Parts: sequence; C-alpha cells; structure tokens
Amino acid sequence: MEQELNDFEGFGFSKNILKGVIEAGFKVPSPIQEKAIPVILQGRDVIAQAQTGTGKTAAFGLPAMQMARFTGEVEILVIIPTRELASQVSDELYRLGRYASIQTVAVYGGQSISRQVDLINNRGAQVVTATPGRLLDHLRAGRLKGFNPWIVILDEADEMLDMGFIEDIGSIFEFLPKVRQTLLFSATVPPAIAKLARTILQNPVTIDVTPKTLATPEDIEQRYYVIEEREREEALVRLIDTEAPPKALIFCRTKRETDILSTTMISRGYSAKALHGDMEQFQRNVTMDSFKRGRIDMLIATDVAARGLDITDVSHVFNYHIPFDPESYVHRIGRTGRAGKKGIAITLVTPLEFKELNRIMEFSGAPIVYEEVPTITQARRRHQNLLIGKLTREHINEEAVEIIQRLSEDVDCTQIACKAVSMLLDKQSVAGPNRIGLSSREVERIMHKTARQKSVKRMPTRRKRF
Repeated sequence: MEQELNDFEGFGFSKNILKGVIEAGFKVPSPIQEKAIPVILQGRDVIAQAQTGTGKTAAFGLPAMQMARFTGEVEILVIIPTRELASQVSDELYRLGRYASIQTVAVYGGQSISRQVDLINNRGAQVVTATPGRLLDHLRAGRLKGFNPWIVILDEADEMLDMGFIEDIGSIFEFLPKVRQTLLFSATVPPAIAKLARTILQNPVTIDVTPKTLATPEDIEQRYYVIEEREREEALVRLIDTEAPPKALIFCRTKRETDILSTTMISRGYSAKALHGDMEQFQRNVTMDSFKRGRIDMLIATDVAARGLDITDVSHVFNYHIPFDPESYVHRIGRTGRAGKKGIAITLVTPLEFKELNRIMEFSGAPIVYEEVPTITQARRRHQNLLIGKLTREHINEEAVEIIQRLSEDVDCTQIACKAVSMLLDKQSVAGPNRIGLSSREVERIMHKTARQKSVKRMPTRRKRF
C-alpha cells in the first residue's frame, strides 16, 4: 500500500484527496494522469487528447479539487455532452473528493429546475457537471447567483461537436469569467474543436496520449448484431439463451443501467449481479468472489467498476451498449480469451451507432463479423442440444432412483422422463418475438449509407437539447 500512496503523493495532493484516490482503488497514475495533473496544478490551460476509460476524470478532477478555495460558490465547472456522463462524472468526482469536503451537483434536462438551482445557489457545491443545453438555459434565465467558476473543463469535446453543441458552448463562455483556467479534453481534435480552443484557451499546453492502433487478441471471436433500441434487452436474452455462456461479463454504460439489467436478468431466472462504483468495497468483494467461484454466471458492470478485473475463465463478453471509444472496446473484450482459452465478444449495435462501430474496426483492425439474432426456433434447438448433453453427462444420485421407483408404480417411465424434461425446458423457456433485429439486407443498406456519408464533407448538425 505504501508504494501505491507514494505514486500519487508525488503530485503533492492533500492527505484528504489522497485518501479518496486510494479508496477508489487507483494504484499508479495512468498516462493521461501522469502528464496532465502536474500541468494543471501549475495553472496552465490544457488541450488533452485521450480516450474515454483512460482516467480522464481523475486527470482533470484531482488537480482541480486540490486547488479548490472553498469560497462558498461554484469553483469548478465540467461541461459534458450527455445526461448519463454528467451524472457519472459528478459521482466519480464526489467519490474522489468527499474526504476533502467536495460537494458536486449534476445539471441536465429531465430534472427539477428549482432543485438544481437550490443545490447550486444554497448548498455550497464546489463542482457542477452540466450538459450544455440545460446549463445555457439556467445562465440565460439568470437563475444562478454568483456563478463564477474559475476552472472550466470541456469533457468529450468531439462528442459535443458531433451532437451539435458547439454554438451552445460558445454562448456559455460569454457568461463565464474572463480570468479562468480552461481545460479541453477530447478523443480527437478535428478542425472545429481546434478553432474553438483558439477562442477559449490561453497559451495551452497540448497533451496527446491516444494510441494510434491497439490490436485485439486473436483468441477472441468477435461478432455484432444490429437491433432497434427497443429490442436491446430481448436480443441480449435471446443471445444468452442461445450461447449458454458458462461465465459472462456484460458491459453497460452507466451504473443505473447495470442495476436495471441485473434486476431484469434475475427476474428471468438468470444468476446475475451488478458491479458499479456506488457499491461499498465489501459489496464489491462479495460480488467478485461470487463471480470467480461460479456462484453467479453473469457480472453486469460499468467500465469504471470493471477496471483491474483479472478473471481468466470468462467465456463471453457482451457489450449491451457499444463503448464510447475504440480503446474501451479493446479493453472490454480483453477480459475473455485469456490464458490460451478461446473467448467470444458480442456487441449490440443500433443503426445510429454504426459510426462508432466503424471507428472501432478502423482503430483495432478487429474482424468483427455481422450475424443475425437467432430466431426462437434456433434458440430452442440450441437449448435442446445443450440439455441432451447435460443429461448424458449427469450423475444419477440415490434420491433420484428412489423417486423414479415410487413414481413408476403408477406412471409409465417414458411419461416420467417426458415430464422431467418438460420441467427443465420450462425453467428457461425461450420467448418473445420470433424475429429480433435487422435482416442482413437492411444492414447492408445501412453500411452503404454510412460509407457514403464518410466521403461527404461534414454538414452542420441540428442542435439537440439535453
């Protein structure tokens, strides 16, 4: 533990900040943390190019919280593209800074405006994470009193560009203090982001830790299935029924999704548990031990919670949602196909997510093969074959012999066998619509359309409010 402490002590963090870091399980700084933290602590503006899942939140959050002055007003503003990310970043910053009395507020659409205003104006929060649309609404309406954050972070800047938020970002900065420290984090820096950086940053230091390529292991069979958003849950169940994975790791984007999916899978008769950052360490340990020992078959986790997982016998990795970036995809699927064993990685994709899928294929050179979600008939046939195999190998115990002897006095043995097999089949019956997902012809059309769009110059996108 001493070595772990020393790795972060080198940055000069306070004792309370270090306590949050160590409790979060951080052992050594990631490349983006190692390069960005000292520069941010010097008060410099930064353009940092790094993928999601590389420790970016801690890279900008730890030094920002270290420099907090506790004025009673908001000091740190993180602007982020989606509600889920705003909530996730807010939770992680609170977790890292709670022993240093850091309070955080997430601001996004779909929540009570008055509650958000009260939390910002009256509760002494030092950190606000916000989506552009809702933040701009607050600022234009003049609801935020003394809102003068002196550290401003743009996270996932290229995603905000893709979602049409650049104009909103420019408008937000008109309300912010002129004297400030500005940090821009992005997976890529296209011309529009570079132009924005020139207008809002002062003499920035540029940091780039993005790998050019990152190959996927050869022992992993990679597939993707194209579905409609409403079919996501049913498609996952159908694939699990068909694949019958001995030990599966299922990745969701948010903590809320892991809880919902875990509850759903348990209600359907599967042995599953969620793993996410809101769980106490004791709960995490119990869950991990259950998964390692085979007491549960499925672990449903976020990228952050799965950091550092080292389990050699995971047969399948399911991407319930496609990850935010190619590097996260490579790290996710690397949890299977270990120690010389074969593994299977399955990704669910909607037509709107083809852009992300193409980025993953280009980045990793991964041979991700398209397949159609099995029909009920195919899934049932697979079930039957698995059941036949299990029955063939099953050990016969004395109690079973006694039950058969008692039943055979009144019931034919063939009927007993049929009833027993029926009970086993009913226990995990394959249900739902016969066909799920898009046909190969529909997927072909989407792929051709995506390829054409890549060759066309980017057009202005319609702004989407969050």
